[in-house]
Amino acid sequence: MNNDTEFRPFRIDIPQADIDDLRSRLTRTRWAAELPGSGWERGVPASYLKELADYWATSYDWRKHEAELNSYPQFVTSIDGEDIHFLHVRSTVESATPLLLVHGWPGSAVEFLDLVGPLTDPVAHGGDEADAFHLVIPAHPGHGFSGPISRTGWNDKRTAAAFAVLMERLGYDRYAAQGGDVGAFILPALGRLAPDQVIGIHLNAHVTFPTGDPEDMAALTESERGRLAAFKDYQDDKSGYMQVQGTRPLTVSYGLIDSPIAQLAWITEKFKDWTDPKAELPHDAVDRDRLLTNISIYWFTGTALSSANSYYERFHDAAAWAPKERSTVPTAVAVFPTDVAIRRFAEKTDTIMRWTEFDRGGHFAAMEAPDLLVDDVREFFSSLR
Repeated sequence: MNNDTEFRPFRIDIPQADIDDLRSRLTRTRWAAELPGSGWERGVPASYLKELADYWATSYDWRKHEAELNSYPQFVTSIDGEDIHFLHVRSTVESATPLLLVHGWPGSAVEFLDLVGPLTDPVAHGGDEADAFHLVIPAHPGHGFSGPISRTGWNDKRTAAAFAVLMERLGYDRYAAQGGDVGAFILPALGRLAPDQVIGIHLNAHVTFPTGDPEDMAALTESERGRLAAFKDYQDDKSGYMQVQGTRPLTVSYGLIDSPIAQLAWITEKFKDWTDPKAELPHDAVDRDRLLTNISIYWFTGTALSSANSYYERFHDAAAWAPKERSTVPTAVAVFPTDVAIRRFAEKTDTIMRWTEFDRGGHFAAMEAPDLLVDDVREFFSSLR
C-alpha cells in the first residue's frame, strides 16, 4: 500500500517474459467439446474463440498497443490507501473544460482512445475550440493498472469519492463527467457527493429500474416497453456473469487469472451480448485489436478478481439500493440500441436535461460509435457553459 499523494509518472512496460507466457498458455489450451448445433446462446462458440485465440497468440502485437497507450501522459497517485492509475491528456486550449471519463466492466481506458483526439482537439475533428476538454481517464480501484487492490470495501460510493479527490488534487474545482455501465453507477454517486464541483454528468449504458407505480407503467411507450423487455431478458438469460461475480468472485477468479482462454471468453461474451445487434460477431462491432488490448490489460495486471470484487461490493451494499433524493446535477443520457434506460424512471432520481436515442452503436458506445458519443457530449456540455 502506497500513501504517497504525489503524482508519479507511469509508463506501461509489460515484461517480455509475461508476453511469452501468455502466448505459451494460449497454445497449450485444453478446449471444451461443443455440443452439436450449439451457438452463442450457450456461450462463446469454440470455433470463434479458437480463431480469436490464435490471432492473440500469433498476430496481435501487444507492444504496438502498449506504445499507443504510452503516447498519453499517465500517472499514479495514492487515494484512500490504493494506487489509482490515470491518463491525463490536456488540450492545447487552456480554457478547456476538465472532463472525467469513467469506464465500465469489462472496460478500461482503452474504451476511450478514439475519443481523445476529438475531445482534446475539436478544431482538428470538425468541432469548435469552445468544445475542447482536458481529459482525466482513471482506472477504477482494482481494475487495470490501478490494481489489484489490497482491501475490500471498494463500492461505487467509495470509488466516486476517490475520483472526487483525484480531480481536486489535479486542481480541477469544476469539471464535467462522462461514463457508462459501472461508470453510470459511479458518476451519479459522484454528483451527489460533489454537486458544487460537477458541472454535469453524461451517461450511456445507463440502467434504470421500474418504479412500480402503475401510472408510470401504463404510460410507457412502445419503445420503452421494448427496453423493459430487453432488461428482463438480460436478467433472465444474460446476467450469469454478474451473479457469479456478485456472489462468488474468488471462485471464478482462479480460472480467469490462470487461463487466458477463460479470461478471453469471459469478456468476449459481453462484447457479443451487448454490442450493436446488427453486428454478427464481436469484432464486427469493435476493432479486434482494441478488444484484445482491453482483455490483455486484465490479463497482464491479474485483476480478474479485484475487478469482479466490485460486483460483490455492489451486491452487498444496502445503501446503494436504498431510495435517494433526486440529484440536482444536470444529467444527459445517450441511449444506444442495446441500452435499457427509460426516461420516466431516470427522472425520479436525476435531473435529466438531455435525452438522446440513437439507431446504431451499443453498450460500448465509445468504441462502437465514437462520433455519435462525441457529438452528444459536446452538445450537452456546451449547453451548460
